[in-house]
Amino acid sequence: MAETSRVLATKETVEVINQLKVNFGELMFHQSGGCCDGSQPMCFEKGDFKIGNSDVCLGTIEGCDFWMSKDQFEYWQFTQLTIDITKGRGSSFSLEIPIGLRFIIQSRIFTEDELKHLTPLRFLED
Repeated sequence: MAETSRVLATKETVEVINQLKVNFGELMFHQSGGCCDGSQPMCFEKGDFKIGNSDVCLGTIEGCDFWMSKDQFEYWQFTQLTIDITKGRGSSFSLEIPIGLRFIIQSRIFTEDELKHLTPLRFLED
């Protein structure tokens, strides 16, 4: 069986990511843990969000690393995340906000077989 991705993107999301890449260059994502921006995936120019030893990379979407804190990952570790896009302004610093869109998460629990074949996590020191 092939590896099971921990994070995916919808076709519409891929289109927005590619549009943002034209405007901003390389990008990265970080799954917010709440506070003032709710709990949504946030898109930044690569390197504009400080990743630390308390973060884990779940994989890539459209060539962009997707990070979240290790603490938050404890809650999401058995869940496949699909990044989608919706109309409306979020209340964050994410790059899609000025174009009237925001990234959102759809999730589902992995099957037992998928859990045995998950894409490996990456850490800052990798």
